[in-house]
Amino acid sequence: MTVSNVINDHPHVRRATREKVLEAMARLDYRVNAAARNLRKGRTGTICLAIPQVNSPYYGRLAATIITAAERHNLRVSIKQTDGSPEKEMEALSLSRNRLYDGLILSVAGMGQADAERLKADHPVVILGDRIFGGPVDHVAMPNLDASRAATRHLINRGCRRVVFLCGSLEEVDTSSLRLAGYRLALEDAGLPPDPALIQQVGGLGMRDGAQRAREMAESGLEFDGVFCVTDSLAMGVLRGLADAGVRAPDQVKVIGFDNVEESEFFIPSLSTVDPDHDGMAERAVDFLTRRIEQTEPSTRHEEFVGGFSVVTRESTGG
Repeated sequence: MTVSNVINDHPHVRRATREKVLEAMARLDYRVNAAARNLRKGRTGTICLAIPQVNSPYYGRLAATIITAAERHNLRVSIKQTDGSPEKEMEALSLSRNRLYDGLILSVAGMGQADAERLKADHPVVILGDRIFGGPVDHVAMPNLDASRAATRHLINRGCRRVVFLCGSLEEVDTSSLRLAGYRLALEDAGLPPDPALIQQVGGLGMRDGAQRAREMAESGLEFDGVFCVTDSLAMGVLRGLADAGVRAPDQVKVIGFDNVEESEFFIPSLSTVDPDHDGMAERAVDFLTRRIEQTEPSTRHEEFVGGFSVVTRESTGG
């Protein structure tokens, strides 16, 4: 019992006793058997973070912030890549359900509202992302509507009147559709007529996709003087594609992205972007999950949290 109290930093252990125990532990090379401790508690000390892509700038940053937040709760993080596949997202749920992890933070990209019932579980799960609102688990989401409205308004306030909205596929409730709604509200606020030709969809959300579409738009004769991209990766590709087409940013076309990934600051021109509260969302997701792990009685009350944001002005919009 005395050794246990020392290991767990019990406040009522006398200093002399603590020193004797620590000295004996060092002499005997004694180490705590974490596996046995967790087995006794019915815990693994590990949570899972399931994300669509490990090598994406956004998801890489998300993973880093989740790991930092989990460490404050003495939790390790195992990362599973789902490729945005509903099947792999369900596989992550199954692994958590089988108690390989104490809980799961699932960044949903493939599953939709129709899959909400499949999330019902007797184990801790937190959804992170823009899909499955009102589901049977805690949910942490980005401020997509308000932030996209602010990003589009930023372009309009800087003189843009023909703003392209560049996104991925538009589905019932996802990142692109939510940010499109914010874009449309900003046009309405400014009294600018919507033009379907200015809503441009691409197959992926990477730099290559953005660069190719920017070149296509420039060569097609489409009139535009601003581009709001739903990710920074798309926006950085747009800057490259515009340069390839001989279009100067920000003089002829202003560009803004979303995510404030580190690379956006070092492009030429540096990229204006929306900075969501990555750290705050990660902390809230881990807090939700640890509360579920620690609770002794099941609860049917689930929480929704939408993070904050700020618009970062850089060279691509004339900052």
